[in-house]
Amino acid sequence: MRASQHQLNRPGGRRRVFAAGLLAAALALTSACTDGGGKPSSWQGGGESAAPKAAATISEPAADAKDVPASTGITFTTKDAVETAVELKDAAGKAVEGALSADGKTWLPTGALAYGTSYTATVTATGDDGRPATATSTFTTMAKPTNQVRVSSFLGDNQVVGVGMPLIVKFSRGIPEDYRDDVQRRMTVTSTPAQEGIWHWVSPTEIRYRPKEFWKADSKVSYRIQAGGLPLGEGWYGRADLNVDIKIGPSVIMAVDNKTKKMTVTRNGSVIKTIPVSLGKKSTPSSSGTMVVIEKLRKTVFDTFEELGPEEGYRTKIDFAQRLTWGGEFIHAAPWSEGQQGSVNVSHGCVNVSMANGEWLFKNTQVGDPITVKGTERKLQNGNGWTDWNMSWAQYVKGSALPYEPPADPDTSPTPDGATAPTPTP
Repeated sequence: MRASQHQLNRPGGRRRVFAAGLLAAALALTSACTDGGGKPSSWQGGGESAAPKAAATISEPAADAKDVPASTGITFTTKDAVETAVELKDAAGKAVEGALSADGKTWLPTGALAYGTSYTATVTATGDDGRPATATSTFTTMAKPTNQVRVSSFLGDNQVVGVGMPLIVKFSRGIPEDYRDDVQRRMTVTSTPAQEGIWHWVSPTEIRYRPKEFWKADSKVSYRIQAGGLPLGEGWYGRADLNVDIKIGPSVIMAVDNKTKKMTVTRNGSVIKTIPVSLGKKSTPSSSGTMVVIEKLRKTVFDTFEELGPEEGYRTKIDFAQRLTWGGEFIHAAPWSEGQQGSVNVSHGCVNVSMANGEWLFKNTQVGDPITVKGTERKLQNGNGWTDWNMSWAQYVKGSALPYEPPADPDTSPTPDGATAPTPTP
């Protein structure tokens, strides 16, 4: 982790732009009448008015700085201020929209600044004496970089997903470890109702977010990645910002017990169906753990000849398939095993159900719905699917590039590192 997020790359290595803050405090001077000898008249005072009680300093961008990243925020400090205002304008005097970060120390524009453009930042601090003190910094953003990293989301706007759906963001190039904290500070999740959560780096090119508990049914979730112009290491910069709005559907949760050979389906906390199943036989057991529906295929073909060879392999048409792992475990209709469902495991690792139950599940579930399987001979391997819920909360927070701090009151207080709240949090 680095001390600051605004850093430029140069042939000689990485350097950071720093500057002492400029404090502009207006001092009103009274004029003095003088006699021929140049001395003030006895009736006219020549003193100065008191300086403002408050003070403001801008530390980044430095005054007159050049080649500033287009992602820059205004980092500042104030002293003895009861009210603080931040303003950013371009050379034509047009104001830039923005807001304070969760820690209140940086003002971030709502979008990346224009490349090769001059801006002036003004921070005004007012003390309890009512007198304002200002600090200003005029700087110029860098030219548009050649090397740009694309940021993409697995989910699209207005998509409805299950309560176990992680937010998945990918980068077209790996993000070095010492830049991931900067990236995470620019990633905001907002949910209604508010729910605590955190980002978790799955790999250098992928980061996911999940709440501490399953999403609340019918939640509205928005996430924003302010990556436009953001330095991402080795001369690469974010191409553009990303904004996604989704909706969480009803709470549909599936639980499979190998001991009873049954699946219990709950909707918003109430059991709505119990389904006989056949799991993987001893030579090809199903995985025990918490998985999430990754994709739904009304019709598909399972071809395992390459994996299992000519003796064990098979090629079979499948109906109502719902993928759970990258390794090939699905929930699907298996009319050939209906006689064993509820009593004997005969599958190659999938959750077999009848044709009627497969159709019912297909109609009543969606991508992101969680399923927990317990009691089998094999444990689910993390990474084999969307296994974010197969980790404890303590394990999950270790994947964050920023320290995790539980919110004092997640219903009302924004917290660092992406805990969801009614207002955006990084």
